[in-house]
Amino acid sequence: MNHVAQSRRDVLRGLAWISPWAIGFLVFLAAPILLSLWYSLTDYTLIERPVWLGLANYRELFADSTFITAVRNTLLFSTLYAAASTVLSLALALLLEQRLRGSALVRAIVFLPTTVPIVSACVTWMWLFNPDFGLINSALHVTGIDGPNWLGDRDWALPSLALMSLWVVGGPLLVCSAALRDVPGTLYEAASLDGVSTIGRFHHITLPMISPALFFNTVMAVIWSVQLFAPPLIMTPRGMEDATTTCSLFIYTNAFFYGRMGYACAAAWLQIAATIALVCTVLALGRKFIYYRAG
Repeated sequence: MNHVAQSRRDVLRGLAWISPWAIGFLVFLAAPILLSLWYSLTDYTLIERPVWLGLANYRELFADSTFITAVRNTLLFSTLYAAASTVLSLALALLLEQRLRGSALVRAIVFLPTTVPIVSACVTWMWLFNPDFGLINSALHVTGIDGPNWLGDRDWALPSLALMSLWVVGGPLLVCSAALRDVPGTLYEAASLDGVSTIGRFHHITLPMISPALFFNTVMAVIWSVQLFAPPLIMTPRGMEDATTTCSLFIYTNAFFYGRMGYACAAAWLQIAATIALVCTVLALGRKFIYYRAG
């Protein structure tokens, strides 16, 4: 009996220790998630009581041209950013792992933008993208190239946001650098003895050995990019909203500008479902191309 009583006291003591986290989880995460699911099935304006609609919000979303445009823009941005971020982080990591003088300083400088608040970064890039006085177009003009109206041209607005997002490539760069340092040097020595070229060593040794890191960066890039919100909200000029509207921006606009919280919640749940589907697709493809070392 004493042993049973002691076990019960240990359980109660453990529950007491984790109760702050459990209460916070229920109040600030679980409850809002369940409420948003309920609101997605209602007509809710934040002022009046929710009115049950069933799946009407979801049916309306599939016929909403603005939402379809937002989905298309989000998928395009996600594709551009995930591909460019993975390639750029790998290229920079390969360059910095050559043990060149000052590589540690360059690595710190590349990582530094990740600490800059997103609003400050957006304001800075708006100046860089300025078609008349921006640094980018000024540099292009010196070489005889007329730079585009980056944020004011419908064909360039979304790629400009993807280019701006590459500024925070420091995180993926560190992951790639760590993976490159983990590749056994004996593999390169054996390849050199067999007369394998530099390109051959990169293709047959480096890429397979660091493929889990590249895969991780790709998955994280997809998850982050489908949530793009602040850059299009801050940087999109008036009249260009449809060119850079993303799912997150569509949800925000409907919830807080038009007062359609139920409709916005339905769009948010579709965004969650789409994100899960994209990640599952990437994971399924990863099983075919990713090499994992035993042990």
